[in-house]
Amino acid sequence: MKKLATSLLSMAFATGLGCTAVLAQEHAEGETPHYPIHHPAPVEWSFSGPFGKYDKAQLQRGLKIYKEVCSACHSMNLVSFRSLEDLGYSDAQVKTFAAQYEVQDGPNGSGEMYTRKAVPSDHFPSPFPNKEAAAAANNGAAPPDMSLLAKARGIERGFPTFIFDIFTQYQEGGPDYIHALLTGYQDPPAGVTVAEGTHYNPYFAAAQALAMAPPLSDGAVTYDDGTPQTLDQYAKDVAAFLMWAAEPHLEERKRTGFMVMVFLLIFSGLVYLTKKSVYANKEH
Repeated sequence: MKKLATSLLSMAFATGLGCTAVLAQEHAEGETPHYPIHHPAPVEWSFSGPFGKYDKAQLQRGLKIYKEVCSACHSMNLVSFRSLEDLGYSDAQVKTFAAQYEVQDGPNGSGEMYTRKAVPSDHFPSPFPNKEAAAAANNGAAPPDMSLLAKARGIERGFPTFIFDIFTQYQEGGPDYIHALLTGYQDPPAGVTVAEGTHYNPYFAAAQALAMAPPLSDGAVTYDDGTPQTLDQYAKDVAAFLMWAAEPHLEERKRTGFMVMVFLLIFSGLVYLTKKSVYANKEH
């Protein structure tokens, strides 16, 4: 049996090597590679792990980046201004921030739509009136809404990594991907040609290049708290902010999950002790 098992494992290993060699040969001969070309590297986030929490200062910096850079093309239709109080802003500050935007409302008494300054109960407005206008202004590709982007984006980590993710509570695939994408723009390698109007990025999940030009660079956004104004820091801050936008109740969910686990542990102990007490004098 041991010899048979060894033989089967050897055959499986040899088959795996053979498949890998065939795939490598196909890619070498010009076949379409699997995207992304490079997988995102894990980033250390304050909200990772079962006891992770959001860094409010980082979220405020991420909001600043979204407002000054991302909001020119990307909407965030599912996020209301009043939710910014969770980032540490006062009610007055939220009202002032919302008033910087205009939203469409109506109809009025004459049956016409009109624009007004936003209030805390409004959601972040789209920079374009509709998807067609957004696509026309961006080389035919409408920029995605960012409300749930950090949960909707992510790269499969494959076997055996996903098994370890179950125990480490890894849920940061979206922020890791956003950070890698924003910092991953580079010149195409020799022999690689990208379509006109696109930009090479080996971390893009759908192709080797995308229509969005590099949105950030060192010194593009001014920080008031002394945080380094580098591309890497910008990417981390806006990725963390988008994670909060997609899952604002993450901290509460983790606290609830921890209490449930403690309850189940205590309950299991009580069940065991009850069983032991009830059946202690019973004949087996």
